[in-house]
Amino acid sequence: MLWLITYLSDYPAQAQVKTVSSDTDWASQQAVLTNTMEADYIIRLGDADNLNFGWPDDFDPFCGRMTVAHSYPWSPDLNDLPGFDRILLSSKYAKGKALVCMGDGYSEAYDPKTSKPVTWKIPTGILKDAIIQNAFLQLFIDDFQPLTFCSKFQMLINGKRFIEGERILNAIDQTGPVGKLVSIPLNEEFYSVLATGEGISLLIDESTGSADGFAIDFVRLLVNRKRENSCKGTVRGRVLIKDTETPIAGARVFTVDKLTVNTNAKGEFTIRGVPTGFEVIGASADGYADGTATADIGEGEDNPEVVIYLAKGKVAQFDNRQVKVGEAITLNNILFDQGKADLKAESKPELDKVVAFMKTNPTAQIELSGHTSSEGDRNFNKTLSYKRVKACKDYIVAAGIAEDRLIAVGYGPDRPVATNDTPEGKKLNRRVEMRITTM
Repeated sequence: MLWLITYLSDYPAQAQVKTVSSDTDWASQQAVLTNTMEADYIIRLGDADNLNFGWPDDFDPFCGRMTVAHSYPWSPDLNDLPGFDRILLSSKYAKGKALVCMGDGYSEAYDPKTSKPVTWKIPTGILKDAIIQNAFLQLFIDDFQPLTFCSKFQMLINGKRFIEGERILNAIDQTGPVGKLVSIPLNEEFYSVLATGEGISLLIDESTGSADGFAIDFVRLLVNRKRENSCKGTVRGRVLIKDTETPIAGARVFTVDKLTVNTNAKGEFTIRGVPTGFEVIGASADGYADGTATADIGEGEDNPEVVIYLAKGKVAQFDNRQVKVGEAITLNNILFDQGKADLKAESKPELDKVVAFMKTNPTAQIELSGHTSSEGDRNFNKTLSYKRVKACKDYIVAAGIAEDRLIAVGYGPDRPVATNDTPEGKKLNRRVEMRITTM
């Protein structure tokens, strides 16, 4: 069988002369840094060499847009750490098996010894007893194409699925083949694990057996990221009704780390100060299923326009009332003790209604969000709101609902619905909301 081979930009490795990162020893297979300009802590696995193709002059993987296309297939360097700088395919992939969505050229280079995904162990000894305010996984990825080849990627941290990370990877359709940095925020539930200093494991695999070959150049863990020191760009775009050019005014547009703006009367939006890399931009509006689009963000203003299409959603019944897809509703009587995240027994009847709704509507996906008043420390409130809503999610999953049908988000005091100047307003702001994201 003939392989389609692209001979674009087979350039030699070049010395890096411009970067905002303190992580500059790119030839090393592992790096551990503290007190850097990017973050308090950086831990990298894999050398940074664009899959052994090298970087063009002055290209910065932490500030630039996507690389130019490279040739394929190519032979892995066996001196690299397992799982990096090589073509990977699903652990369920079987060469020669009939495929619903065909496959890419990478799949023809399948090697049963080097193509299987591996579990990476990220050492976190430097994080022991650290105070963790935020954490990000950064992946320099190449040729993830789930929307084209019907693949469904899974991301497991310490053997447990990280649904929010999976949704980001499965929203990317990256051809070329080209490389690009993607930053994925870790939920607060991982902070205590990181602070043990015992290390975490990471596995990225494909779950259906699809012939969607992909590659990863390096993985970095950033803890206490200094967002203000990142290279940043501006994203402009529009939100439209699917299959039309009709704009949606007042739609909420958001990045993965919760930068949020609303569209104007023409459906247009601008988000400034977005860290460079692949960014999955989401949008929601009452009466519409959520939608996403990817943005290739480079430093500055000159970035491609992003268009997000939202499909009109259905109306569903929840607790004897009609609820539109995209609409947020407050769940009643979700109760916790002061400063704690343990569900009180009085909360369970309301959560049982959510379970019943999910069982009655088996295609529905929801977002559960936790909110607090403005009293106290913002970071503490944000973490507490996440832990509380995560307890709600765990209850629903334990009742038999698949975990990939719901996500938990803690907004803390950032999305008030009333004033925080009165006891009544504070009470309204302390809430758990459910929003149907798709039906």
